[in-house]
Amino acid sequence: MSQALPEPSPRRRRPWSNTTSLGTDLAAAFLLLAIEIAVSLGKAFADGMEVWAAEGDRGVGDASDLAGIAWLDHLLVVTLVITVIAALSRAPWTAVLQLLTAGVVVVLLALAQHGYDQRHPSPPPAPNPNYTPCYSGSGRCY
Repeated sequence: MSQALPEPSPRRRRPWSNTTSLGTDLAAAFLLLAIEIAVSLGKAFADGMEVWAAEGDRGVGDASDLAGIAWLDHLLVVTLVITVIAALSRAPWTAVLQLLTAGVVVVLLALAQHGYDQRHPSPPPAPNPNYTPCYSGSGRCY
């Protein structure tokens, strides 16, 4: 009395059911890499022109540095999302190249953050109000 479920159509396949062909995989990998490089160079050029136009205004340079760090953070997230999509689509070369790109972005992000931190050190801590300096021969050295 029960009816059998209909067989799924062989034409409807999930993206991860078959490995992506090598040509398509390599084309997607290098196309994504070229797009990421072009966008990154454009962003670097725009930031450089903004700082150059500021003519030494430190506030504009600092804001540009922070915007660059935030942009690299977003680029890292986008690159990792593309890596996951490529892995789900079974495109190994695209996934590996995007993973390497994410590694480069992590290094650039760490260098940018380190450079910003070096240019903006935290202020020294305030001295303890109970501190008494020790002078030679004062008799107040503990």
